[in-house]
Amino acid sequence: MMFRFIKPPYIVKYFFSELVWSINENEKTLYLTFDDGPTPGVTEKVLDVLKEYNAKATFFCLGKNVKEHTGLYHKILNEGHSTGNHTHTHLNGWKNNNHDYLNDINDCTEYLQSGLFRPPYGRIKPSQIHLLKQQYKIVMWSVLSYDFARSVSPEMCWSYVKENTHDGAVIVFHDSVKAKEKVLYALPKFLEHYSNLGYSFDKIEPEFFNQVFPQAQ
Repeated sequence: MMFRFIKPPYIVKYFFSELVWSINENEKTLYLTFDDGPTPGVTEKVLDVLKEYNAKATFFCLGKNVKEHTGLYHKILNEGHSTGNHTHTHLNGWKNNNHDYLNDINDCTEYLQSGLFRPPYGRIKPSQIHLLKQQYKIVMWSVLSYDFARSVSPEMCWSYVKENTHDGAVIVFHDSVKAKEKVLYALPKFLEHYSNLGYSFDKIEPEFFNQVFPQAQ
């Protein structure tokens, strides 16, 4: 059986402590995030589920998808959610030089303006972090649902997030075609379960970190 890092290893969080892995672990608030959209036929359904539970979330969007589905992107914003830059074409930071990587991120800003950034695949070089951290809050995650993996069933996806979520956790789902079945299975279960436990669901905003982390410059 393939081993999966559902939670980031402590050593990784230690060496990359300037990145956001969770938010205020002393409060019963959870931070749902959705990567790779907006995607017609998926994003709308995710938004409907969130609305049913009065939950806010953060959508890390690809510039090329925002360009193609501008109306759907504005629907995300109009329903009170926040958005973040996920590059224009889903580049892997480890496989691209800094010049090409930053140019792709800048291409995304033509269609999406945000002070939040999440690297596709979670793969980003220290040199890229150094270049980006003055402009963006780089948001990673506490729990990875693996809704994108073919070998993961909808039931497994739900189990991963249920067993690993904690106060202040940042949870990753995807509003993409390949994740559709799993995210639409796990998301309502997640919201129902944690609502019953007294949790609230908030979006991430750049301004928030000045309050949560007063020491940040």
